[in-house]
Amino acid sequence: MKVFRCVQNVFVGATDTSAATMTWAMTNVMKNPRVMEKAQKEVKDLIGNKGFVDEDDLQKLPYIKAILKETFRLNPLGPIIPRETTKSCMIDGYEIPAKTLVYLNGWAISRDPEVWERPDEFDPDRFISGDNRRFCPGIHMGIATLELAIANLLYKFDWEMPAGIKIQDLDFDITPGIVMHKKNPFCLVATKYI
Repeated sequence: MKVFRCVQNVFVGATDTSAATMTWAMTNVMKNPRVMEKAQKEVKDLIGNKGFVDEDDLQKLPYIKAILKETFRLNPLGPIIPRETTKSCMIDGYEIPAKTLVYLNGWAISRDPEVWERPDEFDPDRFISGDNRRFCPGIHMGIATLELAIANLLYKFDWEMPAGIKIQDLDFDITPGIVMHKKNPFCLVATKYI
């Protein structure tokens, strides 16, 4: 039963977070036409007439990976991060005993102007080099799945807003919860790329 729960946790967690991440990533890409053009060029130049992106192609798509990392930074799915102190410490004059559960505001950290240049701007170029040390244990599987999905979506289709809706109208309103989903529906028109 314990193995079943672990496997169930992986698949349920991966599905909900992947869907939310895809929505946020495509919202960010649509809001930034330069990013869309650069990402589509990267994918189409690599894939050519092959017809699809597969797992072997992912290492050659650094901009797609950067789009996801920037999406994780700007639209964190779990904005509050629990951590347990390993030893006692002082934070802003407060003594925090060892083994104390503290909550970090990941959303605020990822938008801190002392850490990030232009913190509210979606800029995948900031993640072209380097890798973050601390992430979710399933991050590699999750990122590979999302990279394949986004790369194939950008390779096979051109994207535009539905009639009567402007890119400026895209919102970033959230529904608070364990996973932060986009509050308002997100609709795009896909045109098959020839």
